[in-house]
Amino acid sequence: MKLAGLIEAAGLGVAGGDDVTVTGFAIDHRKIAPGTVFGAFRGARFNAEDFIPDAVEAGAVAVVAAPEAPVKGALHIASEEPRRTFAQLAARFFTPVPQTIVAVTGTNGKTSTAEMTRQIWRMCGERAASIGTLGVTTPDESVSTGLTTPDIVTFLSNMSGLAREGVTHVAYEASSHGLSQFRNEGLRVAAGAFTNFSRDHLDYHADMDEYFSAKMRLFDEVVEPGGVAVIWSGGEKCEWTRRAIGHAQRRDLRVALVGEAAEGADTYLRLLSREATQLGQTLQVEFAGEERVIKLPLIGAYQAANALTSSALALATGADPAQVFDAVGRLQPVRGRLERAVITPAGAPVYVDYAHTPDALEAAIAALRPHVDAAKGGRLIAVFGAGGDRDTGKRAPMGDVAARAADIAIVTDDNPRGEKPAAIREQVLAGAAGAANIRDIGGRREAILAAVTDADANDIVLVAGKGHEQGQIIGSGDTMRVLPFDDVQVARECAAQAVR
Repeated sequence: MKLAGLIEAAGLGVAGGDDVTVTGFAIDHRKIAPGTVFGAFRGARFNAEDFIPDAVEAGAVAVVAAPEAPVKGALHIASEEPRRTFAQLAARFFTPVPQTIVAVTGTNGKTSTAEMTRQIWRMCGERAASIGTLGVTTPDESVSTGLTTPDIVTFLSNMSGLAREGVTHVAYEASSHGLSQFRNEGLRVAAGAFTNFSRDHLDYHADMDEYFSAKMRLFDEVVEPGGVAVIWSGGEKCEWTRRAIGHAQRRDLRVALVGEAAEGADTYLRLLSREATQLGQTLQVEFAGEERVIKLPLIGAYQAANALTSSALALATGADPAQVFDAVGRLQPVRGRLERAVITPAGAPVYVDYAHTPDALEAAIAALRPHVDAAKGGRLIAVFGAGGDRDTGKRAPMGDVAARAADIAIVTDDNPRGEKPAAIREQVLAGAAGAANIRDIGGRREAILAAVTDADANDIVLVAGKGHEQGQIIGSGDTMRVLPFDDVQVARECAAQAVR
């Protein structure tokens, strides 16, 4: 493709590049080949502008950077928002793309909602994929791992590759980091979903308002004009829900409210009742004036929320209602999201969940609580920790939640990274000061073994924090190591060695 043509297609109004052939895009100067467009962005740790000369020497034909960046020997595409401009340009290069694309944002539930949307589309006969924390999940269920929101070049390259493989429908996770850094720009996004909002990532965002604003870029700028904003509305409309509705309405997006508090002109899919069963739950919903009963084979209120939000995304993009609701009744668990890992020799089920915020931990415990046989002395045992080099303000609230909501809580190590593990656990325990049902076991394997060994037939064990992750991060910088650690596998090994 000619550079001038890409610039014109992106509407950038930059002169030049008529005879320049573009062969690719890169944001890493080490990946430059002749004909590459280089994105030179200023980051928290590195300033890519420092590597512009290296990129040009390696063959970069254009550099997208701030107006004052020192660009010589290549076309300077100057922009006050170089990340956005780079994304808009790259989106014209990476073609084709799937015809139907939806995005999911929110603090919790993004992974499950995106993956469940993929499953629903697949069961409706579409060739569908999902992109997010679990990686890229293709129509044949194969998974390649990745970041929640990969860099823009990887993201667009994945989208184009999926389209070339015949994929027509994609659901992707839009994290606050990805949205604020323009890592998923330039595509026609037919619908966006907002799952919920609570404290997280305040090591990156200055405060909750800035964090929320990053999320709302999905409705403010990413969803195409005339698209749909699917918004979960739980037991009552919270302030964040109302604000999300306002953002969507200001763009004249079609608001589709989903949930228990969904009512009024914007109601799309209403949850009338939910009843826990032994292996899942029965949902009574109302859609298009018709009541339906769905037997969801997943446990937990928030799994119901994820499933119904996914349903709304599929419906909003043209799926047949009968097929959608039939598919919801056949959804499979998402890796590391209330995933039942094993049943102990004593008969206690062990669940693994990615919950790593106070709200998510409380939701996971609440999801399992109805399945604990309290009449027979059943207990809910929670094993959890908090990550190092991340938002420290959520640690004490996590300790408070665990002590209040679980019958027995064990604080252990998560991914300590560059912090001292004992210091992290101490901050978590401070939130449960005076609680008699919480204890400290540093080694994660030892903590899981203690819970599994202690659990009786009427108990349930929850191992929270890492979910699908396959390693434990120790140290930072040059000393960082990733030790193999899979909560599901470790839980199974502990169950095998548990001695009663």
